[in-house]
Amino acid sequence: MDFGEAINQLKLGKKLARKGWNGKGMFIYYVPSAKYKAMTNIAKSIADENGMVQYNSYMAIKNVDGTISTWVASVNDTLSEDWMVVE
Repeated sequence: MDFGEAINQLKLGKKLARKGWNGKGMFIYYVPSAKYKAMTNIAKSIADENGMVQYNSYMAIKNVDGTISTWVASVNDTLSEDWMVVE
């Protein structure tokens, strides 16, 4: 599938990966906008009256070592057609 369809699948709650990725267990997923409890002094300085900080939606990646990071597609990612849904 191409990247446009990959975005649609992400927004439906699917996990995706590229066939060309060689890291075992890696996938990306969509995180919708929400709020989180302020934990740092900076976050507390911008938090709402309930101590919550609003964040925008983003894409995240599960890395090989099990950690999660924010993810931004490269030009190669956006032009590839080897995206697949991960079960």
